[in-house]
Amino acid sequence: MLRKIFKTGNSVVVSLPKEALDWLGLSEGEEVAVDLDREKRLIIISLPPEDLAAVGVDEAFARQVAEFIEEYRPALEALAR
Repeated sequence: MLRKIFKTGNSVVVSLPKEALDWLGLSEGEEVAVDLDREKRLIIISLPPEDLAAVGVDEAFARQVAEFIEEYRPALEALAR
């Protein structure tokens, strides 16, 4: 689905279709995570990560896993196919 980039105030925004918001259970004012896949030239919008401390995951471990995933993302994506 194509979306327009437009200016509102001092920001530049991309609107999200209602269908996508409904599917993700999101509404106006909620936060999302925005990541870049520089190799594929993708902007990835996803639900924010859960508060890992609240579910008992050590913060240092979570950071190491995130760094590992970022470093080896292409290999992990290839394995997932």
